[in-house]
Amino acid sequence: MWYKRTLPLIIVFTIGLLAFVHDFIPHPISPKFREEITTWIRLIAGFGLFLGAYSLMHMHVSRIRRRQAGWGYSVFVFIGAATMVGLGLWNHGLGPLAEAPKGVMTAFKWCYEYIQVPCDATIFSILAFFMASAAFRTFRARNLGAALLLGAAVIVMFGNIPISEVVGKGLFGDTSVFPTANAVVMEYPNMAAKRGIILGINLGVIAQSLRILFGIERSYLGGGD
Repeated sequence: MWYKRTLPLIIVFTIGLLAFVHDFIPHPISPKFREEITTWIRLIAGFGLFLGAYSLMHMHVSRIRRRQAGWGYSVFVFIGAATMVGLGLWNHGLGPLAEAPKGVMTAFKWCYEYIQVPCDATIFSILAFFMASAAFRTFRARNLGAALLLGAAVIVMFGNIPISEVVGKGLFGDTSVFPTANAVVMEYPNMAAKRGIILGINLGVIAQSLRILFGIERSYLGGGD
């Protein structure tokens, strides 16, 4: 169908081409165009937020109906969402459109500061144990590459702790040996690899953008083709 296939491709090509060339046009209309496009992006992102919320709720409703493993956690999703929405609308008795007085700890802010933030910190702290476990499995000198990775990891980790200065002074009479080695590893081989990865990512983004711009990549239209 023309309006399902051809029309979206024309819109994508036109908007993508304008968004690409407007930075190279020294005309007052260029910043105005950028501002207008930014406004539309915000509007689309707002609708995308509602779509994402609907998708999240639909997924958890399905888990509760089917009594899948961990469906009790889905119940807490609805309880937490309803609680925060209700507290936000109540707004310390002022209503949803009123601004709360400065310095007043509203119930919404209290839940965010003392429930949401600690939960986020807990989840991210758990990641440290997964990283330690992954490092233990990865840093095994099975071959030359793994041995180099292990050596670099030891230098970087040991150079970042205060005891490295004490050990460096005892072995070499200089407290900056291990911190300097850490800085060298991070500044040269690590930075070179990082820039190579970033360059590859940027080239991949450019290639994918061109595929979408010229209609080669059409998966965003749906249908799997």
